[in-house]
Amino acid sequence: MSVMRFSIPRDIVYGADALNHLSTLKGRRAMLVTGGSSMHKFGFLEQAATLLRQAGMETRIVEGVEPNPSVATVQRGAQAMLEFEPDWIVAIGGGSALDAAKVMWCFYEHPQLKFADILTPGSMPPLRNKARFVAIPSTSGTASEITAFSVITDTDNHIKYPIVAADMVPDIAILDPALPATMPPHITANTGMDVLAHAIEAVASTAATSFTDPYAMEAIRLVLENLPQAYHQGSDATARFNMHNASALAGMAFTNASLGLVHSLAHKIGGEFGVTHGLANAILLPYIIRFNRQFSDKYARVEKLLGIDDLAKAVERLNAQLNIPCCFSQCDEVNFDEAHFHDVLERMSRNAHADPCTWTNPGQPTVADVRDLYEAAFYGRVEVCCEA
Repeated sequence: MSVMRFSIPRDIVYGADALNHLSTLKGRRAMLVTGGSSMHKFGFLEQAATLLRQAGMETRIVEGVEPNPSVATVQRGAQAMLEFEPDWIVAIGGGSALDAAKVMWCFYEHPQLKFADILTPGSMPPLRNKARFVAIPSTSGTASEITAFSVITDTDNHIKYPIVAADMVPDIAILDPALPATMPPHITANTGMDVLAHAIEAVASTAATSFTDPYAMEAIRLVLENLPQAYHQGSDATARFNMHNASALAGMAFTNASLGLVHSLAHKIGGEFGVTHGLANAILLPYIIRFNRQFSDKYARVEKLLGIDDLAKAVERLNAQLNIPCCFSQCDEVNFDEAHFHDVLERMSRNAHADPCTWTNPGQPTVADVRDLYEAAFYGRVEVCCEA
């Protein structure tokens, strides 16, 4: 048996008022990285800057990270860091802001690198030569605050690239449930289903171990029990706390066990059509659970442990409670034009099959399998997955 690793942030600070931990950091300069206007709107960005100033640090902000962070945005942020020379990078906001900040950090520390230089797992050079990293999520979804993963979009080629590097695991993760309590229902639903996809894929991964399974199982339980309440009653502090914790627990599992076809297919259909990542995961998840059952008994173990009759059906019931469509052709978030879908299907299938997340999916799925799964999830053909 080969040597394995289990990596998580050195410190995970969680619970009410956890954001105050920023005032205890030691350093000279801190660069805040954030996305849209929500962290401004709800005062969290200014609160973070104030706490860092209380710690004796000068602060600057890189803002405007888009929902699918691009290579250009990463390069812009890295240049700002090279000019400011922070010794702390503090990412606050949704998973996109955290993902972008991780790769900005890489190019700040190693400005000679090109984007293509870090795409292969293991190619990231050592970090923490100039700065350490704090991640503060505002959504209960991506778990970027816990993981060695980042997803960056090549907007020229319409491809999302998952970047994996152990050094990108943040030094400190701050989980303050006050931040996700501001999420509107549709974002709560999409990010919450991202958590569930992380946990279920980590369980089924061929790299899953006795270290990762307990975190994934607990995350699945917490999502099934708390996401409907967080969606329908967003002010429920207990549901928000449990979902924020579930996100981190799922992150601990998948950053060490990796993922599978749900994320491979979601990355590529997201790059082609711009559909929200968590929504794509939610639609794909039941189809791929059914397909993967022929290769893995792990879904049955989840069902037995959690008292679930059928995991794929449980996900479908949860999607219905969250007003998530059963297939892409019924999704109105973006324009899923049928002709365009067929035009890009072959390329999208090849790219998804080559995605690093496919490597740890149960079995050995082919490009044809991926194509069939895309068509099943586009049209809602459950029988295709069951007959695979």
